[in-house]
Parts: sequence; C-alpha cells; structure tokens
Amino acid sequence: SGVFEGITTGTPISLMVKNTDQRPKDYSNIVDVYRPGHADFTFDEKYGLRDYRGGGRSSARETIGRVAAGAIAKKILKEFGITLLGYTRSVGPVVVDMADFDASQINENLFRMPDAEKAIEAGHYVDDIIKEGNSIGGTIECVVTGVPTGLGETVFDKLDANLAKAVMSIGAIKAVEIGAGVTVADKKGFDNNDFSRYEDGKLIKETNHAGGIIGGMSDGSPIIVRATVKPTASIHIVQPSVTKQKENHEIMIEGRHDPVIVPRAVTILEAMTALVLVDALMMNMTAKMDYLRKIYSN
Repeated sequence: SGVFEGITTGTPISLMVKNTDQRPKDYSNIVDVYRPGHADFTFDEKYGLRDYRGGGRSSARETIGRVAAGAIAKKILKEFGITLLGYTRSVGPVVVDMADFDASQINENLFRMPDAEKAIEAGHYVDDIIKEGNSIGGTIECVVTGVPTGLGETVFDKLDANLAKAVMSIGAIKAVEIGAGVTVADKKGFDNNDFSRYEDGKLIKETNHAGGIIGGMSDGSPIIVRATVKPTASIHIVQPSVTKQKENHEIMIEGRHDPVIVPRAVTILEAMTALVLVDALMMNMTAKMDYLRKIYSN
C-alpha cells in the first residue's frame, strides 16, 4: 500500500513485519511474577491485566514500526541534503575517544562503535558480563548534518524538546542530551558559548556546544543527540521480586536476552531523529509566506 513500482503514490504506506522467531514458553515462570526493571507491575496496576509473554507494548519489538517509518523519513531528508549518522559512544566503562573517531568502522563491528580498538575492548568486557549472567548499558549518539537554519519553534514545539520526547519514548532510554549536554553544568559562560565568524560570506561556528539547536531552532550546525541506554532488565541472576498475589518471591529470568542492547538502539535513535526532523521540515513550510507562494505558484 502506498508504493507502486518502487515509488510512493501519495497514499498512506502500510507495512507489516512478521515475527517468526518468538518463544512464548520462555515466559511461563513469570505468569504471576513481576520482573525487576520491567513494566509488569505498572501494566497490571493501570490496566488490570498484562500479556506476560514478553514486554508487550514496552518490548523493543514495538520499535520495528518506528525503524521502518524512519527509513522513509531518511529518504525524504536526503532530498534536502540532510544525513544522519548513528553510533555507539560507550558500552559500560568502554568509551570512544572522539579524537579516534572513524565512521568507516561503525558497520564493521557488532557494537557499532566508530573505533575498532574500543569495539574489541567492549567485546572482552561484555564477555565478562555474560559470564556473570549480568547485563550492561551505555550511550549512543546521532549526528545530523546538512540541517538548514530555522527548523523548530520557539516555545512548545522546540526542536530539541521534540527530539528529547521522541528519543525518551524509546524503551530503555533513561536520559537524552543535546550537544555538550550535562557537561555544561560546570562550564563558565565564556567556555560554553559558541563563537561565530564570517568566512567568504558564510557563517562559521568555531565550536558546537549547543549541538546545532539554539532557542528551540536549528542554527545550521550539525545536530548532536546523545542518549543513555540502561542495562537489559532481564538477567540470568536470582533477583528478589513480588507476585501479583502480593507475596515476596525470588526469580531468575529464563530464555534469550541480550547482555547489552546499546548497539541495537542506534538504529532506533536514528529513526526517531529522522521522523522528528521531517515533521519539523513540514511545519517549517508554513513559517514563511514565500514558501506558500512557491507552492501555489507552480
């Protein structure tokens, strides 16, 4: 639906992705037990029932629709010269030094790290985590280049606010930063301000602490979005919990579970960022009368 001979027709695009590798039996021991770190308890409290065979709407499976829609959004952005690059910045204590950033390495390792040596180090670290039956979190980033100045609004539809909400809606994301993010807390104004100059008639920013967004609007610099991913909640360690019958209980989660979901979240971060930017582009078309004149004069 919505696509004919590889080209969109203008009607809504309908997509269906079938899950052919589900294992509902893996969840048989949590029918009445609330898993630590999961939304089991809150689902039951809010709705009075839950589908225990996974995380339901809180499962990462839900994001397949976002990623599919994000692929379409990226094609639209590409028409405007806007590109996105997502990658893993850290896995546990293993952090990529941006001085060693190599974009060509991102798709060459399982961790989607832009540093081959750090990816190897992360692999050894995660091996130890697996032996513990534990899990680990990390951080991911998305850098958007080619963004024109003026996307976003000044109050309720700030570009950074919309990005933060979209990224926080991804399961397992616990914090979102734009640009320098939380590191600005101990900076002085002179050190944090981004200074500009004109070079051959073009405005150049010497730094980009703001992450490409000022006053809720894009300033033409690369937009930098960073997200913190929590450790996978399902681990192969006995944990104290409670049951639906309000009894104390110990549980060890069975089945297949990723020791680290950080690299998987990179694609979702890209998708949500792309969707927000396409929305901003469409909204920006009404921001100036000359845009409307161009549309209706054709």
